[in-house]
Amino acid sequence: MKRVLIANRGEIALRIIRACHEEGLDAVAVYSAADRKSLHVQAADFAVPLGPPPPGESYLRADLLIEAARQSGADAIHPGYGFLSERASFAQAVTDAGLIFVGPPAGAIHAMGNKTEARRRMQAAGVPIVPGTTVAAAGPADLAAIARDIGYPVLIKAAAGGGGRGMRIVTQPNDLEGAFAAAASEAAKAFGDGSVYVEKYIERPRHIEIQVLADHQRTIHLGERECSIQRRHQKVVEEAPSPAVPAELRARMGDAAVSAAKAVGYRSAGTCEFLLGADGSFYFLEMNTRIQVEHPVTEMVYGVDLVREQLRIARGLPMSITAAGLLAPRGWALECRITSEDPSNGFLPSTGTVTFLRPPAGPGVRWDGGIGAGDEITLFYDSLLGKLIVWGNDREQAIARMTRALSELLLAGVSSNLPFHCRLMRDPEFREGRIDTQFLERRTDLLEVPMSDDHKLVAAVAAALAEEEVRMLRRPPVAAESEAPSVWARVARREALG
Repeated sequence: MKRVLIANRGEIALRIIRACHEEGLDAVAVYSAADRKSLHVQAADFAVPLGPPPPGESYLRADLLIEAARQSGADAIHPGYGFLSERASFAQAVTDAGLIFVGPPAGAIHAMGNKTEARRRMQAAGVPIVPGTTVAAAGPADLAAIARDIGYPVLIKAAAGGGGRGMRIVTQPNDLEGAFAAAASEAAKAFGDGSVYVEKYIERPRHIEIQVLADHQRTIHLGERECSIQRRHQKVVEEAPSPAVPAELRARMGDAAVSAAKAVGYRSAGTCEFLLGADGSFYFLEMNTRIQVEHPVTEMVYGVDLVREQLRIARGLPMSITAAGLLAPRGWALECRITSEDPSNGFLPSTGTVTFLRPPAGPGVRWDGGIGAGDEITLFYDSLLGKLIVWGNDREQAIARMTRALSELLLAGVSSNLPFHCRLMRDPEFREGRIDTQFLERRTDLLEVPMSDDHKLVAAVAAALAEEEVRMLRRPPVAAESEAPSVWARVARREALG
């Protein structure tokens, strides 16, 4: 394996390109017409165009991606997350083409991709699952019988889905038929499969996920991530470790995750998601058979590069993590997802041109972004602009550091959820760790964030800085008679003038 094609875009594509370079591998970017000047394209060793901006005509075309690998001489494909990353058919097509798929075997993806089959396998492996069905429902009558047995409220879920799509909470029998129809319709549109099943709705649980890593000889876990801060079933803030998971519970949940991975012959990095009750009981939800958006918080507290480990495992090498690397997490890490959503307007997507971006820096701060000044934010792709990750000695220091880093992040040209994150970090309940998956449903005050005078001032300053920066770049560099302009100045001026 010498050259890896990254079948993705944005920050995760750039993240994988950097890992490839550190592993001594060439990186091949692919791009739609909308991403022609993107940072991941600029960072790669080679770049191959795919087609028009709509994902169905570019990033979701397995045939185009495999042909791009052939054209560029790539011998492996890394899918990143989203798009085709959890399609067993894509993993199989890559393998059938004689290429290396940087991820789990197609059989493992298939086994965990269908939620009812995954529940059956987990039950057989002794992994606790949420009470409910392990087969798809034939219709509302099927669901009604199970709901009577396990009791309301219940949750109807897409068998082939994730990310909150094809999901409906039902609190009384009269709502069951309508919820079934709505969930099945949404699942069919989102995943091409309208199958749904039902499980007990656990009220006010925590969402805890366990990071697993498996090579050809070992399957290990790297502790937990707390992902309870969610809006409409979409994660917003993640942290590692969890304030609710002591060492003994971490060991039990970790053992369950390892058993789950072994049950499907898993290799590479993956994540088992659990619901955690207030009494310490936990239930398997699903397994994400890919690298997660929130993987950096685990990297920060365990001192590991998960993407490089994926690349090593795909090459047939053992993971580099020793027994000493499996000790308790060191310190605390937080991640805020910075999205082009406007919290002052119901979190509606925001589009436009990024006129200025200045990420924060300093001790313990990491910015995983895929955008820069001049980039166009469209409705074609996910709203994620970047991820702000911090590390501290403990949770209190991590929150203080995140608060500081958020105040330093300057972004102009598009609206973002930055004001929401600033408010959340100051909230007493959050700071005390009193959170669960319904936290933001109760605390709508945190979501309704009008832009304050301070935020307006920051936006105005950022816009002015952007204008001044462009103006300075367009000016010819001033040099003494005996000096020629520096290479950096020449490059900057050339890029500014197009």
